[in-house]
Amino acid sequence: MDIMKQFAVTMKVRCSYCHTVSDGLSEGSFASDERPTKEEARKLMRLILFNPFVASGIILLIGFFASYMTALSWADLTFVMPATAFGYVVVALLSRFWLHEHLSTYRWAGIVLIVCAVGFVAGGPSRTEHASSHPDLDLMDSGAGR
Repeated sequence: MDIMKQFAVTMKVRCSYCHTVSDGLSEGSFASDERPTKEEARKLMRLILFNPFVASGIILLIGFFASYMTALSWADLTFVMPATAFGYVVVALLSRFWLHEHLSTYRWAGIVLIVCAVGFVAGGPSRTEHASSHPDLDLMDSGAGR
């Protein structure tokens, strides 16, 4: 029953909009299909659930999380976060110049704050080990052998 209350709140209607209830909220025949608005609500939910844009968005989100978790298992957050946070800047620039949306000063300030925070995280210590292509140069840089 809690799910149906969430639907009612989301759709901004009372339970009596779809169901035959006595007091408008709790008692009555919830199984009855007397009211035509109940079928309209079902159609609306089907439109949302089976919308190809919603489905493709969910699939892309699952793919993003899978690749993000894979990247985090291979490298430190200091390497992964700058690559993914760059998306905020790209989305803002695309929305401004391709979609011609207005971006407020607060949004630009938020993007600058995110870029600064990512720079702070990226400057932190890294524990990801990389295979060196020039071990002799690394030995000289370390100061060993002096």
